Amino acid sequence: MRIGVLFVGELADRGFNASAFAGAKAAMEAGHRIEILSGIAYNPAEMTAAVERGLHGLDGLVFVGGQGDRVVPEIARRHPGKLFALVQGNHIAPNVASYDVLQEQSAFLGGYLAARMTQTGTVAHLSGHRVRPGLKGRAAFAGGVRHAAAGVRLLTAFCGTQDANDTTRRWADAQIAAGADILFTMLNGARDGAIEACAGRARQIGNALDWCRIRPDIFLASAEARIDLGVLQAITDMEAGALPAKVRAFGLSNGGAVHLTMGADVPAALVREIEELSGRIARGEVEVPESYDGPEFALEHDDA
Repeated sequence: MRIGVLFVGELADRGFNASAFAGAKAAMEAGHRIEILSGIAYNPAEMTAAVERGLHGLDGLVFVGGQGDRVVPEIARRHPGKLFALVQGNHIAPNVASYDVLQEQSAFLGGYLAARMTQTGTVAHLSGHRVRPGLKGRAAFAGGVRHAAAGVRLLTAFCGTQDANDTTRRWADAQIAAGADILFTMLNGARDGAIEACAGRARQIGNALDWCRIRPDIFLASAEARIDLGVLQAITDMEAGALPAKVRAFGLSNGGAVHLTMGADVPAALVREIEELSGRIARGEVEVPESYDGPEFALEHDDA
C-alpha cells in the first residue's frame, strides 16, 4: 500500500509539522511505503488541488493539520476507493479517520504555569491561523490561566500567519509593550520573530517540541505534543484496513503523548503542583475548555 503524508507549510518548521514528519519517518523505517507532500500554501483552493494531485498513484493520504477538515471531506466523497486520515482533524466518514493529539491539555498546564509565574499580572497567547487545534489550544491556555488565578489578564491574538517572522515579531512586541511578561506561542516557522521580541524582556512558553532544550534562555516551558504518534497510528490503521469509527485521541492519559516540559528555573514546588494537576486532567477530574469567548488583543495599526 502506498500512502502519502501531506503537510501545509514546510517540514522543518520546528513545530507541528516537524513532529508529524518524525512519525512519517518512523513509518518509513518500519517498512511502510510513504510519499511526502509538503510546502502546500494555507489556502483552501491550493490545499484541495494539492490533495487531488497527490492522490495519483496513492492508496491513501494522511493530511497533517486541522486545515484538512476544510478540504478532505469533499475530496473523500469523490474518491470512495481511497483512504484518508486527518491528523489533528475531526471528520469521520466510511473512508476518513481522524486522530487528535490533545495539545490543549498541555496548553492548559502552560496557562496555569504562566498565571503562577507572571510578575506583571499579564500573560499572552499568540498563534497564526484560526484552525480548530489552534482555537482549542487558545481556549485551554485561557482556561489554565483562570484555573490558577482569576485576576491575571490575558492578551490573546491570531496574527494570521504561522511562517512570517516580521509579523510575529510585531505582534509579540505589542503584547509585551502592553504588559505581558510570559507569552504562549503556537507558531511554526514564525516562532523566531516572537523569540526575538522576548529576548531580555519576557519569557515564552512554546509548543509541539521541547523548546526549553532549544532555547533555555527564552523558554520557561513548552507544551509538547507528539503529533508523530497520530501520524504513525493513521498509517498503521490504513495498512490494516481498520479505520477507527470515531476520533482517536492521544492525551495525558496516553503516557507521554502530551506533556508540559518546564525549565530549570521553575520552582520545584510549582513543578510538583503542575504534575498533580496533570494527573487530575488525565483522570478526567479537571475539565479543559475547548472554546473561548473573551476579548482579543489587536494592534493599533495592523497593516498585515
